[in-house]
Amino acid sequence: YLLGKSDKYDARDVERLQQDDKWVENYLIWRHDVVDDTLKMIDESFQWRKDYTVNDLTESVLPKWLFENGSLFLHGYDKEGYKLFWFRVKHHTRDPKQQLEKKKLVAFWLEHYAKRDHGKPLTVVFDMSETGISHIDLDFVRFIVSCFTDYYPNFLTKIVIFEMPWIMNAAFKIVKGWLGPDAISMLKFTNKSDVQEYISGEYLPPHMGGTDSFKYSYPPLVDDDFQTPLCENGPITSEDEHESKEEIDVDTKETGELNEEQNLNQKKMNSIEQISKSEETDKTEIKPKNAKKALTTFKGPLLHISPAEELYFGSKETGEKKCLIVLTNVTKNIVAFKVRTTAPEKYRVKPSNSSCEPGTSLDIIVSLHGGFAASLQDRFLIMAAEMDQSSGAGVPELTQFWKEVPRTKVMEHRLRCHVVESSKPSSLTLKDNTFNIPAKNNEDLHIQLTRLLQINKRLQEQIERCLWFQQLSVVISLLSVTVVAFCFYLAYTQRS
Repeated sequence: YLLGKSDKYDARDVERLQQDDKWVENYLIWRHDVVDDTLKMIDESFQWRKDYTVNDLTESVLPKWLFENGSLFLHGYDKEGYKLFWFRVKHHTRDPKQQLEKKKLVAFWLEHYAKRDHGKPLTVVFDMSETGISHIDLDFVRFIVSCFTDYYPNFLTKIVIFEMPWIMNAAFKIVKGWLGPDAISMLKFTNKSDVQEYISGEYLPPHMGGTDSFKYSYPPLVDDDFQTPLCENGPITSEDEHESKEEIDVDTKETGELNEEQNLNQKKMNSIEQISKSEETDKTEIKPKNAKKALTTFKGPLLHISPAEELYFGSKETGEKKCLIVLTNVTKNIVAFKVRTTAPEKYRVKPSNSSCEPGTSLDIIVSLHGGFAASLQDRFLIMAAEMDQSSGAGVPELTQFWKEVPRTKVMEHRLRCHVVESSKPSSLTLKDNTFNIPAKNNEDLHIQLTRLLQINKRLQEQIERCLWFQQLSVVISLLSVTVVAFCFYLAYTQRS
């Protein structure tokens, strides 16, 4: 179906389709696992991607005035942690001559985010405050809607429409028809009194009843405001200094030079063995580590990063306040890295600006500061770049290096926060949840079960060995009895 039209596609999209299972899965989900409909959507979206040169859309190829206009941009998160894609309708005017360029701007933002955050869905916000007849552009609205319904599968969570003028009612009845029956439920018509049901005040501008002081400007390209977290490279100075240092020392000792997956698994198994030994000898209560162990891995060109996408924190009730990020240098040179966050007042990161030797792993402790609680909107950015062998790795050298390194040579990877609300103990936890893994996450439950099965398997092997020795002992005993009986028989016959 697709091969017959390969000349109509960008070869890079075809290659990605063959390698990216998640992309294929999103197409199937969006078309309810109907293969013919899925293939049709892939065909149409691939032709559209080539027509709009989506893979080549960059900041430099689009007119500067498009970005300066401020009608379209990404900023903030909704209450479920999904990125907000803003359409400030009052800054948009109909102009057929500029329509194609404006549509390419939409494609640029969607592709920019899809590649950066690995296809995590978006929430679209139509801010229609202070709009009138001159701003109504159904063709442009239809294009935005079709991007989600036809070209970017499983990429839309909801469309929040703020203060739609009554004159637009008829127009949005048409929009509902474009969305189709499955997507109509995604439309959320709101005003100042109820918009915070979907978006918290910290990401709403004042005219929408929020407290966000963000003002759009260009350049640079609008992005999350990643900043340096607390405790850049110096000592931890909070009230739990001693506890944190102990945990960091323990985690550092556990880091070996095994390959990444073996290393992570070994850490967890050692944790179980240490608890078992302690219970047998000292019978004393063991305090579980607060730093969470990495479970999944993002494999970048310079660093492998675990976990791949999310850092798990507890709510104020659960009290889980620490996470572990494991970086593994997969190059032959030293790799410098920096960690930034959108909430620098909340988090301490140690180290947040350092380097990783070739072929080694390094642990980063991320901890909540004071009485702060993590939120779904919090993000972390890991920046990495390869250093020359001749370069030093001290603080002055790293500072100078980051001033001079070209942005094109910097690898970036983003992590989001996941908050575990339930404080109820899991039936699958070991010693008050030894792994510090949220029990409600399916993936984590699977991993916990896997660990328990591994322990069970070892116990079964020990039982089997014991049974084998027992059977061997019985056989030896029977042989011994037989030999002794035979000897008595020989002795008796000789006497006779």
